[in-house]
Amino acid sequence: MVTKQIKELEVTKAKIASLERAIAKRLSKELASLPTKYGFASLEEFVGALRDATGGGSASKGRRGRPAKAVDKVKRRKRAVITEETRANVKKLVESGKTGSQVAKILGISLPSVQNIKKAIGLVKARA
Repeated sequence: MVTKQIKELEVTKAKIASLERAIAKRLSKELASLPTKYGFASLEEFVGALRDATGGGSASKGRRGRPAKAVDKVKRRKRAVITEETRANVKKLVESGKTGSQVAKILGISLPSVQNIKKAIGLVKARA
């Protein structure tokens, strides 16, 4: 019984491998025909048109594989300066029943900053 299932598994694996090869071959042919399908004389012209269409003029990449230009446009959030006034506002808002995320949104600081302030001023109980 088990030997029969093992043989069936091997046959199925062979079919899968054959299908994968056929798909890879077909995909390769389709990709190779794209330039002529869209009216380009060569692969280089086609790739150039793709680069122009996507705004990427060069192959240089920045972080996370994005074009270098896109990396420069990423907006960075400024670090919040936590003052005594901020701490007092956090305490007042928490005591008035606001949640940590509400406090963070109101004061324009991150939730971890709110949590750190609450811990520092004794508004959070330590884990048991």
